[in-house]
Amino acid sequence: MSLRLAILCSGQGAQHGGMFDLARTVAGMSSRIDAWALPFDGDAFANRNAQPLVVGAACANWQALQPRLLRPHIVAGYSVGEVAALAVAGVIAPADAVALARTRAALMDACVDPRQPQGLAAVSGLSRPALMRLLSTVGRPAAWIAIENGAQHWITGGLNEALDALQGPVAAMGGRMQRLPVGVASHTPLMAPAVAPLQEAAATISLTAPRTRLLTGVSGTAAADAPSAVQGLLAQTAGTVRWSACMDAIAESGATAALELGPGTALARMLAARHPQIACRAVDDFRSIDGLLGWIARQDG
Repeated sequence: MSLRLAILCSGQGAQHGGMFDLARTVAGMSSRIDAWALPFDGDAFANRNAQPLVVGAACANWQALQPRLLRPHIVAGYSVGEVAALAVAGVIAPADAVALARTRAALMDACVDPRQPQGLAAVSGLSRPALMRLLSTVGRPAAWIAIENGAQHWITGGLNEALDALQGPVAAMGGRMQRLPVGVASHTPLMAPAVAPLQEAAATISLTAPRTRLLTGVSGTAAADAPSAVQGLLAQTAGTVRWSACMDAIAESGATAALELGPGTALARMLAARHPQIACRAVDDFRSIDGLLGWIARQDG
């Protein structure tokens, strides 16, 4: 079997104190990570810190692994992970990815009115039509589908009062709803004011054509070139991420294995559940770089 490795770049929600430890075991990586001036102190789940930390962790793990790996077959990023995916695919430098994530977080935070707090919630057990009916009635006009994870698995985003109002009706219809530790309604129209200034910030970054197939989250299709990859990132800031389509595109591309860069293991678990023929693991599953690379080598046997 010839290895065709998919690289998955995680979104927010699974930050932890050891998410840079494995990368720092590789010579020279600590100085690179320190140069990114990541916010290691304070609340790792506050949006202003979470976005650069998540992107930084993915970039650090990739830089630690990349010299000993073949070029990945396909790359995809979940939510803010799409910023890291740009770096993994070679479109932007890792330092620029961290800086762009920091800017993205600040612009999205600026879209939040303190008098009307926002958030995200995971909803499962409801079909899309059923959820859309609830959003158009109970959640109107301030809750939307932010991410499509599967036929009955969704991330909704909006004003907290709208999400609170959805809790009872979702349960009454046999579904489950869980609030997430995110204080912005990512991938919803509430983030629209962030798009233009984010585009201006992205325009200052040097771009290179993708070195491998790079999926855009809003469509699950491959970016044709560097500008279209950046446009995909801009579009998902205030638009729905179709992660289920990304997972299907990974399978359709013929990927035989997938590695989630972290932090967390959610993407590896989702892909394994949806496409069990793909061997899926996450960096957080391993205690050493050699152990991780040994697993990858076994997938090429």
